[in-house]
Amino acid sequence: MKLTRIARLGAVAAVAALSLTACAANEAAPSGNSSGGTSDQTLSGTVKATGASSQGAAQQAWTAAFQTENTDVTINYQPTGSGTGRDNFLAGSSQFIGSDRAYNEEELAAGGFGACATDEIVEVPAYISPVAVVFNLEGVDSLNLTPELVGDIFNEQIEKWNDPAIAAVNEGVELPDLAITPVFRGDASGTTGTFTAYLASVAPDAWPYEDADEWPVDTTRSESAQQTSGVEATVKAGQGTVGYIDASRAGDLGSAAIQVGDDFVEFSSDAAAKLVSASPLEEGRGEGDLVYAVDPAAAPAGSYPIALVSYLIGCVEYEDAAVADVVREYFAYIVSEEGQNAASEAAGSAPLAAEVRTQAEEAIALIGATE
Repeated sequence: MKLTRIARLGAVAAVAALSLTACAANEAAPSGNSSGGTSDQTLSGTVKATGASSQGAAQQAWTAAFQTENTDVTINYQPTGSGTGRDNFLAGSSQFIGSDRAYNEEELAAGGFGACATDEIVEVPAYISPVAVVFNLEGVDSLNLTPELVGDIFNEQIEKWNDPAIAAVNEGVELPDLAITPVFRGDASGTTGTFTAYLASVAPDAWPYEDADEWPVDTTRSESAQQTSGVEATVKAGQGTVGYIDASRAGDLGSAAIQVGDDFVEFSSDAAAKLVSASPLEEGRGEGDLVYAVDPAAAPAGSYPIALVSYLIGCVEYEDAAVADVVREYFAYIVSEEGQNAASEAAGSAPLAAEVRTQAEEAIALIGATE
């Protein structure tokens, strides 16, 4: 299922319905120089950022709108992949990042965030999207796959598309006698982390690995590709290929409906949002550290079980007040209703529920400077 404009508009309504509470006062963007900003000062300067390639289309929309409103600001976001982004934030070469995985407890305890004046950071959800299982099979647009089949395919245990186990859940589909070529992310990737966490949670027999940002399979038939664009291009380039990719890049590729309970659920932004909205925040994190504990094994009926929650990560305190102001205002715009709708239009992502947006705004308001 492709993310049409109708589906995107449906996602807006669906996510809003999932909110438990929403105050009218929180619906309006705070006054400021940017849409959704929190202060009245004139913003200026260049801010360097790297990170999740899944956010690529959304970041293009966000930066274009924000820079139009703030003509003295340049946001330079490079979609390097989440792993590289996190490394850059530690090294201090990126002043904020996008990441499909938040920093874990061990990383937070180690600290040493080179971009920041202290080790306190802000992590807020900014981009919720399905991770689609996409394939390239002539004449086949959609397939049903169980979690075990997905695990066996990417663990190289099923070699042909007409394998009886695939045929059993795809009655009436003419499956070719063609080798399966799995395509995986060769760079450290939060999308890989989301995908492997799903498999480890729901199909441990077929997927005997822990969740990981780097591909854990000792491959013989699979192909490696760099970043989201690389997986997309590699799957498109060869018949029989199959990969996992942010749904915004699925395009005209075939896609799998994934089994949840007794049903097979096609990817959509509202179905992904349903999974995330049913998930609690992780406990024991800081005031500005809003990270979801998504459990695919607990996916409610009708939800899509492979949902990527991509984060904005910045400092609670920067050395440079101008940088702090730009990052705070840019983050505030992104999580605002206007910013979330811009991402939905550009990338088919699910807008944040009003309750989540309010929590994110409160966390973002913590961003400041030491001077």
